[in-house]
Amino acid sequence: MVWGGISLGGRTAFQVLARGSLTAIRYRDEILRPLVRPYAGAVGPGFLQMQDNARPHVAGVCQQFLQEEGIDAMDWPARSPDLNPIEHIWDIMSRSIHQHHVAPQTVQELADALVHVGEEIPQETIRHLIRSMPRRCREVIQARGHTHY
Repeated sequence: MVWGGISLGGRTAFQVLARGSLTAIRYRDEILRPLVRPYAGAVGPGFLQMQDNARPHVAGVCQQFLQEEGIDAMDWPARSPDLNPIEHIWDIMSRSIHQHHVAPQTVQELADALVHVGEEIPQETIRHLIRSMPRRCREVIQARGHTHY
């Protein structure tokens, strides 16, 4: 699994969690505590954590951690990747890796490639994706949930 955080002004490092399944405890200890908490502090007031409704994300232990840290999390509709700008970042990263002539042969090579291509994405691309969200939300509402995204 790869995790990353994006905002208009920057991004976190992309984190590859290669071993085992993502549990709520792993999410809290390997993502929320070491990555989200300092990023929220760097962004400052108004930081809003956006995450999908994967079980580890909505587990009580993670919700409690966010609450104790004063990190607000956005309510998010289930099964809505079309409304999450980072899903488009994952697509960009996947296409970039597939365009290389030599496909990664090991999990470590894939992890290294993901981190590398993630770092190459211009911040302007991220800003454009985030700023497109009001339009995307309007389109989803107008289409009653079915879009081409």
